[in-house]
Amino acid sequence: MTSGTALEAQSLQLTYGESTIFESLNLQIPKGKITVFIGSNGCGKSTLLRSLARLMKPKSGSILLDSEEIAKLPTKEVARRMAILPQGPSAPEGLTVLQLVKQGRYPYQSWLQQWSAEDEDKVQNALRLTNMQPYTDRSVDSLSGGQRQRAWIAMTLAQDTPTILLDEPTTYLDLTHQIEVLDLLFELNEHEQRTIVMVLHDINLACRYAHHIAAIKNGSVYAEGTPEDIINEQLLQDVFDMKCRVSTDPIFGTPMCIPYGKGRMLSFA
Repeated sequence: MTSGTALEAQSLQLTYGESTIFESLNLQIPKGKITVFIGSNGCGKSTLLRSLARLMKPKSGSILLDSEEIAKLPTKEVARRMAILPQGPSAPEGLTVLQLVKQGRYPYQSWLQQWSAEDEDKVQNALRLTNMQPYTDRSVDSLSGGQRQRAWIAMTLAQDTPTILLDEPTTYLDLTHQIEVLDLLFELNEHEQRTIVMVLHDINLACRYAHHIAAIKNGSVYAEGTPEDIINEQLLQDVFDMKCRVSTDPIFGTPMCIPYGKGRMLSFA
């Protein structure tokens, strides 16, 4: 597995309107691994992801992509090295799945470099990996929520970047397709050493797939490290204000969160 840092935030200050989301954030995203941001709603996970992708300008501080300051890099250069799938993307009315996925090849187009056999191959491979080949001629707005999400993921994969950022990639997906998407991202990491950075709400899936977790709370990184090192009952209480029992996933051996609350209590006597 590749070592080093793919993305780094240095003394990052991020604001939203009059509110300061992060005051002086320092964070390193390991190269060639899967990193997942976790935290309660509104803690700034998506804001942080957007700023790492240069979709949001920090008030101060800097972001480094492969040790280079991202603010100084040409836009197309960034797009050839890093792709982002934000929350709730929207496509123009009538745009087909194939047309959407082809947009992922935009960073490689120019007056001198028109559509190539390689572009076509990357698009078809992305459609195949996401099981979207049967829907190429369908308009994106006619798809179900899950199909639409997979179409956007296909576009992101067609961009063919070494670093991929995804904000809640399993939104709108049923359990089967959640696992399919996360397995796909895992395979991209495992076999191609892609750096994957995701925001996920499901703690158990985060623990299963992530090599590195950053737990966000009150504008700072509360804890970061491997799931086995940082996910415990105290962290879940402090970050999510939720009493949980942390057990071991019987299949994968990763930490498994079992929240307390109301529900049917079965007798095991």
